[in-house]
Amino acid sequence: MDRTFIPGLDLSRRFYHEAVRPLIRARFGELPHTAARLGTGSEVLGFDTARSADHEWGPRLQLFLRRDDAARHAQDVVATLGHELPKTFRGYPTNFAPTENEHARHMALTDGPVFHRVDVTTLSAWFTRHLGFDPRHGITTFDWLATPTQTLAEITAGAVFHDGLAELVPARSRLTWYPEQIWRYLLACQWQRISQEEAFVGRCGEVGDELGSAVVAARLVRDLMRLSLLMHRRYPPYGKWLGSAFTRLPWAATITPVLTAALAATTWHEREDHLATAYSAVAELHNQLGLTEPLDPGTRPYHDRPFQVLHAERFSQALLGTIADPELRALPLTGAVDQVTDNTDLLGDRATTRAVATALIPPSSPST
Repeated sequence: MDRTFIPGLDLSRRFYHEAVRPLIRARFGELPHTAARLGTGSEVLGFDTARSADHEWGPRLQLFLRRDDAARHAQDVVATLGHELPKTFRGYPTNFAPTENEHARHMALTDGPVFHRVDVTTLSAWFTRHLGFDPRHGITTFDWLATPTQTLAEITAGAVFHDGLAELVPARSRLTWYPEQIWRYLLACQWQRISQEEAFVGRCGEVGDELGSAVVAARLVRDLMRLSLLMHRRYPPYGKWLGSAFTRLPWAATITPVLTAALAATTWHEREDHLATAYSAVAELHNQLGLTEPLDPGTRPYHDRPFQVLHAERFSQALLGTIADPELRALPLTGAVDQVTDNTDLLGDRATTRAVATALIPPSSPST
């Protein structure tokens, strides 16, 4: 089908205003509701392209009702839209058929009622399913640390098309960024991750393991990118979109060539030199934030070994010294759940992430 690509958020916004809302008004009158496009999907973060249309992408949105209204009308709303929505909208099918992956659907024409992706639910049910808690009732330190940054990005990005319930916009506002003390703790934990491996680029190379040295360098580049996003108060997305998000940072044009050179280097000495430049640049950024007293951004030998490192633990310890919250000071320097693990299946399962976090972080009282 010939069609011009429309970014998913634009498509969903038009779909709501031009197709979904008129049908609801005609059938249910002024039924109070909130409409948005949040959650999973490349379009929510603004990274979608024409390639995205092959699964879980298209004219879709969430429609939130009050609890009593959902109990009375949700099934009727779903059925009404299934029978009365147009078969296509702006050239895109409104019907979603199963793909070979039983957990995904894709746009496909149909002669019968459409299996649409207007997800009709309540805010309470949706927040609990996607976050593991309802931010309208408070957010604990545990909630913050048990929630992957990808998930927080999915809730705070996207778009709200209509907030008739007047609850979603305030809830998203509370999730915009970490409380100050938690932010400092997460920065300290990210610096700690870097300190654990920065000497290994040289040590692997010294014994002739250039492949191992390159793997360590790639891990360090990834950690520096995530640290940079945290410093800029941006939730780091998961691997597929990490580079895309990083390039949107104000200083990306300056630091990206250095990180790229570190990854492209064929000897550990070159790798180490490029990483040293990157370490110092990120250290200067830390000093610009003014969260601690300025620290020397230069690299130095790793104790009595001839490997150039930043000794990133200096930044971790300096940040810890600025944290007044005793609850945070008592935690290990392992950080949030996605600083502990990057397993996509684990981080995508809210019950599992909270179970893993429980082993490291005791449940706590509301922090916001």
